[in-house]
Amino acid sequence: MPIWPHELEALESVSQDEAALDLFLRMARISRGGGMNDFLRELVESDELDSETKAAFAEVATNRPFLLALDDYVHRTRIIH
Repeated sequence: MPIWPHELEALESVSQDEAALDLFLRMARISRGGGMNDFLRELVESDELDSETKAAFAEVATNRPFLLALDDYVHRTRIIH
């Protein structure tokens, strides 16, 4: 499956933001472990986040291909560097 230039830019952009990268890599691990439904339920029930933030996190959390591609991208680029 090829990575399109705009997708590569998104992966690189996230990998440069340590806070976002940490969160998204955690989501990738949760997704790999099959716990995303629990994560999404906790997200919905959270009183600490506004609805816009919840929606943004839910969008990323349900995009398993992106999360797995990011995890792979970070792993491969850290090996190269």
